[in-house]
Amino acid sequence: MVKRFLKVYAGKKVLITGNTGFKGSWLTLWLESLGASVYGYSIDIPTRPSLYEIAKIAIPMVWGDVSDVSEIARTIKKIKPDIVFHLAAQPLVRASYREPMETHRVNVMGSAAVLEAIRHCPAVRAVVMITTDKVYENQEQGLPFKETDPLGGYDPYSASKAAAEIMIASYRSAFLNPGHYKRKHRTLIASARAGNVIGGGDFAKDRLIPDCFRAFQTRKPVAIRNPQAVRPWQHVLEPLAGYLQLGERLLRGEVACAGPWNFGPLDHDAKSVKWVVSFLTKKWGQGAAFTIDQRKHPHEANYLRLDITKARKLLGWRPRWSNETALAKVVDFHKAWQNKDLMSKVCLAQIKEYEACVGGAA
Repeated sequence: MVKRFLKVYAGKKVLITGNTGFKGSWLTLWLESLGASVYGYSIDIPTRPSLYEIAKIAIPMVWGDVSDVSEIARTIKKIKPDIVFHLAAQPLVRASYREPMETHRVNVMGSAAVLEAIRHCPAVRAVVMITTDKVYENQEQGLPFKETDPLGGYDPYSASKAAAEIMIASYRSAFLNPGHYKRKHRTLIASARAGNVIGGGDFAKDRLIPDCFRAFQTRKPVAIRNPQAVRPWQHVLEPLAGYLQLGERLLRGEVACAGPWNFGPLDHDAKSVKWVVSFLTKKWGQGAAFTIDQRKHPHEANYLRLDITKARKLLGWRPRWSNETALAKVVDFHKAWQNKDLMSKVCLAQIKEYEACVGGAA
């Protein structure tokens, strides 16, 4: 798989929307290491501190609102990227309760603006639209979700991402239909639904892992909500590897890959919040501890799992790092940051470790 990445992405123009975010920063570093020419489009740097800044990422940037169709169209027309990875979003469930209209504006209309710009730029050959595992109608049945399951959303964030998936499918059908590939157009669109992504450099508020490290560094116990809630935790490099492999297939013109895809952990790595925090406190040491937050909070799903059969069978993608390995890598990252290490070097070392684990196999 890694050898194919080197061959496909080397020399390619890649546009990442939301490149200054946590996942976007990791993806930028990985693509640059593969020899791609990476361009960014973001409205701002979403957190302070941020991985984008502490890793000293420096790529050609356009600062703009992703839902500004004129600006995103000018950007895409000027860059003429071979592939677009769309990550720009309002990514937090709890923030969506506070700002539901802004969440829908960014997540739905922002995605529409990107696709509207792309359909008028024939240079774009492949598009990977990033949504979430929360796009499914969750009846709390305890069953893993398949790509063909009904979409839904209790909270505004989940609803906005489900709506984005419907809109993505509409653009794929109405304007860039895979059945018309090479006859009327040369652009393939896929969407990617990842589980709960963890990794070094995530500094967002109201997110479990960053909340833990903020508490650990001040030697205060972290208060956790919904300790029994189960999530498909995975290191950030896992879904990014899936996105890259999916993008590779689209660039090669594999029409069957134009559609929705799940990227999540193996079934036994879907763990409870309490399990994750217990592991982190032991791994961090230095007096790390947690308490249960008994206050009432906005509704969040209790159980989420993804069926990754499609990605395993058709892409040859599969998870490589267990929860224990993933969490250990996150602790290593944050301790390196505390020690004022060169964080771009730390990130690239973890990327190389992951690549070595994958090897050259598909």
